[in-house]
Amino acid sequence: GGEVWVAGAGGTPVSGWEPARPLLLLLGSEGSGVGRELAGLSDGTVGIPLERGVESLNVAVAAGILLERCRGA
Repeated sequence: GGEVWVAGAGGTPVSGWEPARPLLLLLGSEGSGVGRELAGLSDGTVGIPLERGVESLNVAVAAGILLERCRGA
């Protein structure tokens, strides 16, 4: 058991995300994400809302934010 989540734009805002454990978190490239096949296997998508003027986050920074949320949940 457990959940599989994809990190991506337009997903559930990380502030309201309540991941279950165990958890598999998939992060892909900014341009193409994780791909359709993997995304189709996931339980949902979680996103990090960005302030106006911010275009993107480095994948390592995004992973740190998401993993911190997992730790605190």
